Amino acid sequence: MSKVARIPGYQSKNPKQNRGIIGDREIRFKCSLQNVILDVLRGRPGWTEVPGQQTSGLTQTGNQSRPSDGDWDFYWCDREWLHQNYDTMFLHEHQKILHFRNHYELTRKNLMVKNLKRLRKQTEREQGKTEAQSFDFYPTTYELPSEYHIFVEEFKKNLGIIWIMKPAAKSQGKGIFLFRRLKDITDWKKGEYQPLSDQTRDVPETYVVQRYIENPLLIGGRKFDVRVYVLVCSYNPLKVWLYRGGFARFSNTRFSLDSIEDTYVHLTNVAVQKNAPDYDPEKGCKWSTQQLRKYLAAKHGVDKVQKMFKAIDNIIIKSLQSVQKIIINDKHCFEMYGYDVLLDDDLKPWLIEINASPSLTASGKEDYDLKFGLISDLLNVLDLENRLTGKEKRIGGWDLLWDDGPIVADDNMDCTPANGAAVSTPNSYLGCFNDRKKQLREIYLTAQSVKKS
Repeated sequence: MSKVARIPGYQSKNPKQNRGIIGDREIRFKCSLQNVILDVLRGRPGWTEVPGQQTSGLTQTGNQSRPSDGDWDFYWCDREWLHQNYDTMFLHEHQKILHFRNHYELTRKNLMVKNLKRLRKQTEREQGKTEAQSFDFYPTTYELPSEYHIFVEEFKKNLGIIWIMKPAAKSQGKGIFLFRRLKDITDWKKGEYQPLSDQTRDVPETYVVQRYIENPLLIGGRKFDVRVYVLVCSYNPLKVWLYRGGFARFSNTRFSLDSIEDTYVHLTNVAVQKNAPDYDPEKGCKWSTQQLRKYLAAKHGVDKVQKMFKAIDNIIIKSLQSVQKIIINDKHCFEMYGYDVLLDDDLKPWLIEINASPSLTASGKEDYDLKFGLISDLLNVLDLENRLTGKEKRIGGWDLLWDDGPIVADDNMDCTPANGAAVSTPNSYLGCFNDRKKQLREIYLTAQSVKKS
């Protein structure tokens, strides 16, 4: 028997306003995380949790653990679980699972740059140098230790500039340091990163070394980067959604190139900044993307800011296209990426990294509300309840950016920055006003009417 419940993602305080039918049975979910995502899933009407830990529902086949058939419909798993189980499990038609099998082609720092370089060369060969310049959004990067000698040649051509060293597969600012002199990494090179003469030694950890952006845009004298959320439902064809909300992460200390060893100056990761001696957990170090857009439009003008956001769209699409033919596409899989973008003092956006598991742990009430809406609307886009038409261009806070080609905005979807000027026609509204609850009511009522007719 079907159940009447609230529209997913729309939380109404008045029971009389609840509308919508969830389906003929409850949707069963599993989740390996204990943060906002679990709150969303447990509070979603018509959804029920599969009991037990993330290994529950597995059956033993020989020495391998495999998910038992049909015990869940939706699984927000971690990357490690997927790597261990994906190749040995069978997914039913109705099942959805987080992560594509080889998502790391885009989310490991060295592979991300490798794939971007390859697509750039292909673009230059097929379309010319002018079109290839559209890939000029990531810093000069080398993989170490494999490209160490090439890096040294580049280093000697640009003496005095600052470089930043990062582990290729770590997050939250772990293992990152800045340097100006080659001897600053002598110990790094002479230690475990020497060429392997002893074949019994473990392969050294891969690093990337990048040219440091020395002229970041500052607000209040502090460096920041922007977290952008991107949802990929398919790589073949490529279908991409961009979330309107997000946030700028600020450093806790005023920017200076005089103290390159101070991580509180140069790294904006919350995991780093929260350990600063004068960090205020109540105040935090974040602005909403909407706040940032309004500030930049007022200070630099609407046209220049709109050009900047269009460049961020280009970063998203080009980076996804660079792995489109490499990612193992599976209709059961989806991916929510966290893009980290840095703005320089000319409002040029630079791609810093792409996260496969952006943090869903809230640092405060505003952060919680953002991430709760983000995940609620992600589930609305996936539409396991089959309540939408499939032709929507906007669902809650998610705007359809690309569907085997660019998406043009509907006339009734606008973005009005601080001065009230209308902006471009692409269906892209990062940092724009987002009345997601009203929009959800409208699309679900429209979808109901279409399905009835």
